[in-house]
Amino acid sequence: MSGADRRLHVSVISPAAVGFTGEGDSVIIPAYDGQLGILVGHAPMMVLLGTGDVVIRDGDTEHRVPVSGGFMQVIDDEVSVLAEVVEVADAE
Repeated sequence: MSGADRRLHVSVISPAAVGFTGEGDSVIIPAYDGQLGILVGHAPMMVLLGTGDVVIRDGDTEHRVPVSGGFMQVIDDEVSVLAEVVEVADAE
């Protein structure tokens, strides 16, 4: 798969809820010491989460998932956010 065709596979979960699972072009994470941006091809890493919105951008679409505590891991374009608390919007 060429670099232009690659995507991030993103999951945002807590023990009690699934906030998001799917693909995106970029992710912004509320790390404990500030925001962190993730793009395709990012180096492997693990970071402690703070409190704020995980923002998943997919073209013109933006998904926001409020989280608090936990950690985020990136390996091979897989972004796993394992939060203590994930707020899930009510279905309208």
